[in-house]
Amino acid sequence: MAIPGANTGSFTDPLRLKLVPMTEEHARQICRWRYEGEYAVYNAASWEEMAERGEEFADPDIRARQYFSAVDDNGELCGFAQFFPLVGVTRIGLGLRPDLCGRGLGSRFAAMIASEARRRKPGDEIDLEVFTWNRRAIRAYEKAGFVRTDTYVRPTPAGPAEFHCMVYRG
Repeated sequence: MAIPGANTGSFTDPLRLKLVPMTEEHARQICRWRYEGEYAVYNAASWEEMAERGEEFADPDIRARQYFSAVDDNGELCGFAQFFPLVGVTRIGLGLRPDLCGRGLGSRFAAMIASEARRRKPGDEIDLEVFTWNRRAIRAYEKAGFVRTDTYVRPTPAGPAEFHCMVYRG
């Protein structure tokens, strides 16, 4: 399925994306992704900054254990997933390439990632956190089968922020 207006012609339906181990090159690409407006909060630091601090997918051990790239049939990076293990819970994080956001793909992508998390850890609860202001993501997650179970404030690099915890019931 071609996505009108996307800057690449190779993107296919999210249900056809496959998850592969995240490579350093994929991580570097994600650091170059730039979201606009209020979504700029999701922009990663530069690769050099992340690598220097050894954080998230810039740390080779964390990347190997928790991060996966969502690639299309041509091997092009379209999104990513994190499977963060907690006791009895797998917390997922996910992101679509900026030019693919806001096109109605989020719910299918979130359902795909949640299903994969369930497949990997069948007894775990699957959850995620989302900023309470991010109505677009909340709608996509609800459509994918997530329900809000809690709301709380927690620290972020930009200061305290309010989040919903959403649990996958799909």
